[in-house]
Amino acid sequence: MSTMEYDKLYVAGDWRTPAGSDRIDVRSATTEEKIGSVPEGVEADIDAAVDSARRAFDGPDSWGNWEPARRQEVLLRFADELEKRGPETASRVSQQNGMPIVVAEAFEIPFPPLLLRYYSQLVVDQADERRPGMLGGTAVIRRQPIGVVAAIVPWNVPQGITFLKIAPALAAGCTVVLKPAPETVLDAFLMAEAAVAAGLPEGVLNIVPGGRELGAYLVEHPGVDKVSFTGSTAAGRAIAETCGRLLRPVTLELGGKSAAIVLDDADLLGNIESFFASTLLNNGQICWLGTRILAPQNRYSEVVDTIAGLASNLVIGDPLERTTQIGPLVSARQRDRVESYIAKGSADGGRLAAGGGRPADRDKGWFVQPTVFADVDPNHTIAQEEIFGPVLAVIPYSDEAQAVQIANDTDYGLGGSVWTADMERGEAFARKVRTGTIGVNHYVNDPTAPFGGIKSSGMGRELGPEGLVAFQTLQTIYLPPAAAN
Repeated sequence: MSTMEYDKLYVAGDWRTPAGSDRIDVRSATTEEKIGSVPEGVEADIDAAVDSARRAFDGPDSWGNWEPARRQEVLLRFADELEKRGPETASRVSQQNGMPIVVAEAFEIPFPPLLLRYYSQLVVDQADERRPGMLGGTAVIRRQPIGVVAAIVPWNVPQGITFLKIAPALAAGCTVVLKPAPETVLDAFLMAEAAVAAGLPEGVLNIVPGGRELGAYLVEHPGVDKVSFTGSTAAGRAIAETCGRLLRPVTLELGGKSAAIVLDDADLLGNIESFFASTLLNNGQICWLGTRILAPQNRYSEVVDTIAGLASNLVIGDPLERTTQIGPLVSARQRDRVESYIAKGSADGGRLAAGGGRPADRDKGWFVQPTVFADVDPNHTIAQEEIFGPVLAVIPYSDEAQAVQIANDTDYGLGGSVWTADMERGEAFARKVRTGTIGVNHYVNDPTAPFGGIKSSGMGRELGPEGLVAFQTLQTIYLPPAAAN
């Protein structure tokens, strides 16, 4: 099988010979075979990328000083080039992280160009605000690009999450140094090819792959003005400490342990596809999934049986097959992590209602069966810690007050869902849950609405106009009464 090999990094608007000699080998999550490799960035590559981004931002014809409509022309070409490569992008993502191809086609193909078009138009439509002063005169409020952005993204939805950051950043007039995760670099290099074809100006976007140490070096680089990070809560805390010391703005989208609350009138079978998408999508490798299922005691056995039936009947297989609903996990290390939580769930007294092992017909690939635990106490480890795999914990509750208490009794607050036959009841319940986002009878990140978490799930928001504000700074110009007239 031929592999995808890259020898250079995308820095300063072109392909640049890396400063180091080490490489990142990428393996198929399904076959465990090598499918490609790219250069592994070193600190000198980050220096070059930041310097390039700095020049593109500070130069006489800087990207941030372009008229928004001029930037929009470039970003629309970028969107078009990404669309041309959409099927290949989806295929690369599926091979690398095990995302079922139908999910990759729904997330990784449409979202990047959609976000580029959305945010570039949002900036075109922005205008300076003029406020009458209370002391006379006028205040003019300008929105300006914040500067050079360090964007660090994870492997689970690599292109979708990348463009949550770089689409608003580029539209605002910022320049970007992107560090993709080592597990999913082949899609990032395909995206770089689209940037070259679109004619992004030199230094506006730079891509340097590497591990945690390289990410830490980028975060504290003196040439960076803003950090946007998606990943684990532990890594997010370390980044927050660095940015706090440097007084550097930071957006953090971190872990989750969201609750899917089944009310006593819910029709789970009638909403089973939406329920699957809200709890087990992408093999459980999404931070906002509702992995704690709260079920009323008077319907507990029925709910457990329904969810166990769902998990047991999902099609496990090659993520490139269109019938596959559950593919492999991203790596052997991730599978080991998930399996350790399954063992812990059983040791703590949880009852396995479905799954719990590896598929018998798969001797290659990092597969884990969709697993459902019943009789889970809210304080059990599998009910409190993020697992990031296809493992659900079903927790009973006596009444709505207890359901709210259990839903909120977590260090996290990112996503969630409420399931009910009464939409008004569902919305009213949703308002009681302490979380950044929550859905009623479904869950979807709509591009027009802010997404992010509270507590250990992070700080700041992406998507919506709020996602653009994160890459802008405000300047106020005070005009005296005479000037105002």
